[in-house]
Amino acid sequence: MDTPAPEPLTTAHEAPAPAAPLLDRVTLAVHAPGADPTWTLTDLPGTGGLRALDVHAPGAPVEIRLAVPLGDAAGYWHPRAGWHRTLVPDWAGRTTTCLVDGPAAGSLYEHSGATVLTWAAADPVTEATVRYGVSEEHDTHVVHLRLPAADRPHRLLLAPRSPSVAAALRPLRAHFAAAHPPMPVPDAARVPVYSTWYAFNQDVTATAVETQAALAAGLGCGALILDDGWQKHGSGRGYAGLGDWEPDPAKFPDLTAHVARVRGHGLRYLLWVAPLLLGPRAACHPRWAAAAPRPAGVPGAHVLDPRLPEVRRHVTDLCVSLVARHGLDGLKLDFLDEAAVYAGDGRGDIGHAMTTLLAELRHALEAVRPDVLLELRQPYTGPGMAPYGNMLRSFDCPADATANRVRTLDTALLATGGAVHSDMLMWSADASPEAVARQLIGALHSVPQLSVRLDEVPASHRDTVRFWLSWWRAHRELLLDGETEPGRPDTLYPLVTAVRGDTCLTSVHADLVVPLDTAAHRVFHLVNGSGRDRLLVEVTGGGGPVLARVHGADGRMMNNPLTSLPLLPEGPRPLAVPRGGLVSLTLTEGPR
Repeated sequence: MDTPAPEPLTTAHEAPAPAAPLLDRVTLAVHAPGADPTWTLTDLPGTGGLRALDVHAPGAPVEIRLAVPLGDAAGYWHPRAGWHRTLVPDWAGRTTTCLVDGPAAGSLYEHSGATVLTWAAADPVTEATVRYGVSEEHDTHVVHLRLPAADRPHRLLLAPRSPSVAAALRPLRAHFAAAHPPMPVPDAARVPVYSTWYAFNQDVTATAVETQAALAAGLGCGALILDDGWQKHGSGRGYAGLGDWEPDPAKFPDLTAHVARVRGHGLRYLLWVAPLLLGPRAACHPRWAAAAPRPAGVPGAHVLDPRLPEVRRHVTDLCVSLVARHGLDGLKLDFLDEAAVYAGDGRGDIGHAMTTLLAELRHALEAVRPDVLLELRQPYTGPGMAPYGNMLRSFDCPADATANRVRTLDTALLATGGAVHSDMLMWSADASPEAVARQLIGALHSVPQLSVRLDEVPASHRDTVRFWLSWWRAHRELLLDGETEPGRPDTLYPLVTAVRGDTCLTSVHADLVVPLDTAAHRVFHLVNGSGRDRLLVEVTGGGGPVLARVHGADGRMMNNPLTSLPLLPEGPRPLAVPRGGLVSLTLTEGPR
């Protein structure tokens, strides 16, 4: 049997294809072995300047190659960037995508923050591979998108150059929202959540959960997620027992009654399930083992192949049964990305199979619970998943406020419809209120999820949580629905601004100068997530007299409820704001 030739180390050594100017300084080449590819570039009216690149190569796999001179390039953002946010060489930049493994998209930007090239595959479902990075041979940044053969044209969406990555991605979000109408987002998807995972891991019981539920409801949570550990064989941090999805009778002797008691505190109830995973300890393993030939990326389990109709029926019946039997409000659907272990095996596209599965699942669940809550998790939170989930959670980052900030903002850049949720917040019992507040501030621009044993932390921690969840709820529309500008991805978003109407909120996570434009906004909220007990602001737009309200990390008022400043003048000045706290400024007159 012939061994396939090794892939060229750099994109410069790939099979040649003629390049042509595309737009601005971007060039295009199309490589389609055995075909004579053609392409067209058209404007998409009413889309904020989007253009569509349609590549025609019927019946042949296609590689679409984009290249742009480096200029003042600073970094390249894409949905799977993680911590690799600066420029990488083209022999290092590689990723695979499909519906449950992140969308094919990216944005190259300069040190000013302005974008040079922003693109996305119009089809967020089909399996694809991407090579990207700096071509050392040609002094360019390249993107090579490989797509399977198709009878229809392959379409790329190209956004106009914009002042920031966030601005460039907004018209793409709007386009995807129209093309893939998102699942309805009930109010219950937009309330703080208590999760059992970091607080208990798998050592969880009905009694312990009910204790936390009562406390969480009193602090401002509106939903609870019972995570891994509720099911039989749910111990040991492994997944060899998954597949039966029956409650552990020692931990949850009557799961249905337990759910009802938790809901009696005013909390919606979601249950963790990983419906594609199958372990050898499960009673159903002999029946389904042949449908799960490949091991998962997590220990102990194999992955059911969603391309099989009987697997899709099994997963749908399982999830519907759990919701109906136990009176659940929804499910936390975990490890859906494990389906990607079958990508590229030549037996059918995983993205399309998961689309069929998830459409069937949503339809069946809404038949028994019309306002069902479905939590998805990075990396399967892209626009193609919008019809199948309404809670989009950032990837695991225990106790890491910086990672929570970065990952929630990354998710929101291309999220359509669903409410973006933080990873669960955790901290130690000996933490200061300021440290607790830092965790909450890191999740400020998303729906916060908590996971600590609330009965074992000091009262000062509960005071801090109560204050910040109350404040978050009061400003939820600004934080979730306002126009958010996080800045350059490679700087990890240290200064994040959300604007809605005449109100501007800025969360500050480093010792930076915060711009205040008094000609543009009347109300300013400045949240101090930095390590200093003051914020530096620079006032433009004329300044003016303001009323100021300062809170500490635990919500204590740090001055009189309304303190009138004679004048907030133009120019730089410090404001005394404790770390973990905030100041709200309201102009009482027009700018002077």
